[in-house]
Amino acid sequence: MSRNRQRKEVCESMAEGKKGFFARLKEGLAKTRNNIVRGIDSVFSGFSAIDDDFYEELEEILIMGDIGVNATTEIISRLKAQIKEQHIREPQECKQLLIEGIREQMRVDENAYEFEKRQSVIMVIGVNGVGKTTSVGKLAGKFKEDGRKVLIAAADTFRAAAGDQLAEWARRADVPMVGGNEGADPASVVFDAVNAAKARGVDVLLIDTAGRLHNKKNLMEELRKMNRIVNREFPDAHRENLIVLDGTTGQNALVQAREFGEVADLTGIILTKMDGTAKGGIAVAIQSELQVPVKYIGVGETIDDLQKFDSDEFVNALFDVNMEETQSDQA
Repeated sequence: MSRNRQRKEVCESMAEGKKGFFARLKEGLAKTRNNIVRGIDSVFSGFSAIDDDFYEELEEILIMGDIGVNATTEIISRLKAQIKEQHIREPQECKQLLIEGIREQMRVDENAYEFEKRQSVIMVIGVNGVGKTTSVGKLAGKFKEDGRKVLIAAADTFRAAAGDQLAEWARRADVPMVGGNEGADPASVVFDAVNAAKARGVDVLLIDTAGRLHNKKNLMEELRKMNRIVNREFPDAHRENLIVLDGTTGQNALVQAREFGEVADLTGIILTKMDGTAKGGIAVAIQSELQVPVKYIGVGETIDDLQKFDSDEFVNALFDVNMEETQSDQA
């Protein structure tokens, strides 16, 4: 088989995977769509003029849809400016402007994935039950597929069987793992893993941490300690602290992210369990409130169900917009 043919097949396979993920994301956001989009549509169809009542109603629907006060204020301000600039009179004529405003709130900077090209240490943090260990396993598989040399550090030594669960993910991804013994000192595991990563010339060191509650002072201090060790022992590595948040928890996810942000420099968000939640608007709120980008989004249990976050894809899925239509509009 020729190289061009092989390249074509790989591209086609990736495109199919992208379409499949989009379909799952669209399906997963159905409850959020009912929660937000129906309300938005009712405003656009229920008002005959663009006035203060129109804006107030729109604002209330966005806030109630977990998009958050900060993001909503920015979206409405942008909408008002565009309506004035374009001399729009009919509510229906500005729906697309609102959609674009939400899309703009969620743009991810092109440098957000710099860690995928450099020697990096990625610490994955969050509370219990949000899917940290699963996310570490899925990321390990993705990086390995991309030809990166990966090492996993099992620094969750509090939860029984956490090491076994991560070892299974490491086996599936075909990457080595350091640590995993229940009751071991997490900081020692991180120290050993960092030195192993340096000695083996690893491209990506993924650190799984215990599901610490954001109000547990000693566990949060342990997180600070692990970060200090990485900074001291591996100063040249690109650093990422990715917080895993459960999309079903709505505004509570924002509270968690703020608390963790006080003890770790958050660089990105992994938003999980987006399949079947009515609180998907939180994806907009978190990015706007914290100025921390959503970098990955999960809609299921398999490795392919965790993908890089794409603002166009997310908003298209939320508003049930066809991807091909958007691509032709942008062309």
